[in-house]
Amino acid sequence: MPRLIAIINQKGGSGKTTTTVNLAAALGRQDRRVLVLDLDPQASASNWLGVKDGGRGLLDFFTNGLALAGLVQPTSADGVEVIPSSSWLVGAEKALANEVGAETALQRGLAALNGPWHYIMIDCPPTLGTLATNALAAAKEVLVPVECHVMGLGGLARLLQVVEVVKERLNPKIELAGIVACRVDARTRHAQEVLGQLRSRFGPLVYQTIIRENIRLAECPSFCQPVDRYDPFCAGAVDYRTLAGEVIQQESRSQARATTPI
Repeated sequence: MPRLIAIINQKGGSGKTTTTVNLAAALGRQDRRVLVLDLDPQASASNWLGVKDGGRGLLDFFTNGLALAGLVQPTSADGVEVIPSSSWLVGAEKALANEVGAETALQRGLAALNGPWHYIMIDCPPTLGTLATNALAAAKEVLVPVECHVMGLGGLARLLQVVEVVKERLNPKIELAGIVACRVDARTRHAQEVLGQLRSRFGPLVYQTIIRENIRLAECPSFCQPVDRYDPFCAGAVDYRTLAGEVIQQESRSQARATTPI
C-alpha cells in the first residue's frame, strides 16, 4: 500500500506547496512512484507540475461522483502524476456542507483508487475547513512544513491540536510523519532561534534536513518545473533530495504500522 501523506499548514508562506512538488519530484528521482493530489483551490501544485488544463479537477469528484482514477494526469516531473485542482474547487466547501459523511468523502474515494504509486501526497488548502478535514480523515501520515519565523510556531500548535481532534473522531490511524523547517535563512539569529525551539519542543519529529531560503525555489514555478529539474545543483534541489532520503528511511516504520493488527 502507498504511504498516504497530507502536507498541511494553514499558515500562508510556510512552504506547503513548495514541499509537496519538490519532495514528490525528489522521490520520483529515487525510483518512487508518486501521485500528488492537489486539494488547494489555488491549484498552485497543478500549475507548477505543468498541468495545462485540469478542467474542474477534484470538484468533479466531490460533486459529480467521478472516480479519482479518471482525473489522474502526467506531470513535468519523472515518476510523478497528479490529480489536479482548479479554482472551481472553492465551491466544494459549500457543496459538502450539508452532506452526511462529507468529512470522509476523500477517504472513500482513495480506498477505491488503485495504482502503481509508492506515495500519495495531498497538497492541502491553507485553511482548516472541510477540504483539509477530508485530507486528514483520509491520510495515514501528516507532514508539516513550518516557516522559520516565530509566527509559524503558533500556527503549528493549533494545527497539531486539529490533527489530534481528527485522530480522536475520524481517523485513529493518522500519525505525524514529521515537521520540516522551511525558508531557513541561517544567517539570521531569529531563524536559528526558531529552529532551536522546534527541535527542543518536538525532538526527533523534526527532520534533520532544513530547506534553506533559495531564489531558485521562487523562480522554478514560472517554468512549470520542480527545482531539481530547473537547477539540480542549487541549494533548494540539494535540500529536497536530502529530505527525500529521510522520508524514504521512514518507509519501514510506516509499513510496520500498516501491518499491525488493530
